[in-house]
Amino acid sequence: MTKKASSSFKEKLFKKRLGFIGIFVSIVVSLLVGGGSVYYFMNKQVKELETANQSLGKISSVYSTLYYNYYKQISQKKLTDGAINGMISALDDPFSEYMSETESSNLNDTMSGSFGGIGTQVEKSSNAIKVIAPIAGTPASKAGIKANDLIVKINGHQTSDMTLNKAVQIMRGKIGTKVTITIKRNGQTFDKTLVRAKIPVKTVTETLDSKNKSIGVIAVTTFSQNTAREMKQSIVSLRKQGAKSFVIDMRNNPGGLMDQALKMSSMFVKDGKVILQVASRSGKPTIYRAGKQFDNGFKVHEKTVVLINGGSASAAEIFSSALRQSAGVKLIGTKSYGKGTVQNTLPFKDKTELKLTIAKWLTPNGTWIHHKGLQPDIKADYPSIAYVLVPNVNKELKLDDSGSSVESLQKMLNFLGYDAGKENGYFSEKTQKAVEAYQKENKLTVNGKADTKTLTTLETQISQKINQNDPVLEKAEDELK
Repeated sequence: MTKKASSSFKEKLFKKRLGFIGIFVSIVVSLLVGGGSVYYFMNKQVKELETANQSLGKISSVYSTLYYNYYKQISQKKLTDGAINGMISALDDPFSEYMSETESSNLNDTMSGSFGGIGTQVEKSSNAIKVIAPIAGTPASKAGIKANDLIVKINGHQTSDMTLNKAVQIMRGKIGTKVTITIKRNGQTFDKTLVRAKIPVKTVTETLDSKNKSIGVIAVTTFSQNTAREMKQSIVSLRKQGAKSFVIDMRNNPGGLMDQALKMSSMFVKDGKVILQVASRSGKPTIYRAGKQFDNGFKVHEKTVVLINGGSASAAEIFSSALRQSAGVKLIGTKSYGKGTVQNTLPFKDKTELKLTIAKWLTPNGTWIHHKGLQPDIKADYPSIAYVLVPNVNKELKLDDSGSSVESLQKMLNFLGYDAGKENGYFSEKTQKAVEAYQKENKLTVNGKADTKTLTTLETQISQKINQNDPVLEKAEDELK
């Protein structure tokens, strides 16, 4: 029975291939009178089609053989997904991938600038997650969550031992599902059960520089559907507040939608100047030039600088290179990531998607920065402590322990002014005394062990100190004086 089914499957596929090839052969015969060039072109297509059909036939044969003859029953989905992933892996391209329904949903949420959640802007405090502000119109806002509320539990789990990222991850989720948060306000504690909803994400934030109120600082976190519109709104707002020049912060921006990068770049570049070139595997590069089709006539003439680092990639590099090469804007920071390819997605009915690299993009002067990145005009960076791998907060470090986590602990303590001794990865008595001094000064349990609360508090204080002293921003301020 199995053999007959397999044989029938092969016969049908073979007939279909023969019929398809026959159609092309008849076309070739009917066009022979038109000249040798047409015959050569069509003959080439037939040969390519024959080769392609032979390959597809082999794939179909293997699929059928595995499905009907493997000693254990195997699902069609598993075979199909395996075949697709196998073909994609043959590309050896980390940016081409077959995405599951969940992965597709997450990507689409990122590109649309929204996600499922409760709608709170939060930060990590010493022993809880602190609400900076609820986002207007979201479940958190409607439930009466207020600024400075402390979220002490999420779904019954204490947040004192949670990292900020972990807490945010738990509060986000599928639209329509519930999450319970325990709030502490003015000494009172109470629960709120919220239904997750679609939360819009603001990808552009603006502020006046703390040292020079004539400088507007604009941070862009990603390029989603509304980023260009948000950029325009930020510039208009800062102009009203007295900004005469701008710092555009593209650090740690992983990129996103190319059309948003084109729209934003065009705002800073004179009409007619090149902002991007896109080259597919066939044909000349498509050249994109600044103009009303992208910026609707909105232009930025104020002096501007752009901040970049190793986390600035893709669309962030498109924007940065366009401003550098076509508007003379200086780049400040460290070398960018170097992603010079363009992807597109093919959705399927089962909500999975194929993300495929379809072209490479070039800077205005035709440079391909893939794996090379953009070099800054002015080099500046955070102190080295910013790149230290934070120890696992759930693993206690104590006397005589050793390893990279202990070395990170020593670097963190020394950075904050506590003498932990040599940064050699050995938890010595001197390191223990530094931990005790830190715990005493920060009103923690003094036990000389780097426990969860100690490590979490250390991480928070270092982040705050780094953000308060940004050497890259300081270079930008000097440049704009």
